[in-house]
Amino acid sequence: MSIEVGSKLEGKVTGITHFGAFVELPDGVTGLVHISEIADNYVKDVNEFLKVNDMVTIKVINIEKDGKIGLSIKQAQDRPVESKKPTHQGSERRTEHRGSERRFEARGSDRRGDSRGSDRRGGDSRRKVGFEDIMSKFLKDSEDRLTSLKRNTESKRGGRGARKG
Repeated sequence: MSIEVGSKLEGKVTGITHFGAFVELPDGVTGLVHISEIADNYVKDVNEFLKVNDMVTIKVINIEKDGKIGLSIKQAQDRPVESKKPTHQGSERRTEHRGSERRFEARGSDRRGDSRGSDRRGGDSRRKVGFEDIMSKFLKDSEDRLTSLKRNTESKRGGRGARKG
């Protein structure tokens, strides 16, 4: 039985690491199931999902030139085909990051609660906001905050620009 990309096979877990699990395939070849390919939900510890000697159904997702085999357990599961939910343009979307209270809003609203549909330049900000846009806004805001913080701390401890009496 040859191993081909896209084929579903049964395998035996032979080792577990912090980044995934090694699975022995029927031909005696070993492949890696990366931690991101173990389950649909967030996997913090591989040991919560798999144990050594477990039999698992896997799907071959790639075979590299050097012989490394990439496997997936979550792609091997038969799931009903889900249609993508339509996105509502103009609605506020918030992305929350784990362990962080910071939220990025996709509309043109700023921190002062301005939630009209247009940005400061008069254009419609309901366009799709890309990662680069979010990142540049974050960097600008961060730089402004750092400058303000430095200015306030230097004046309190008699640093540059403070009057000495």
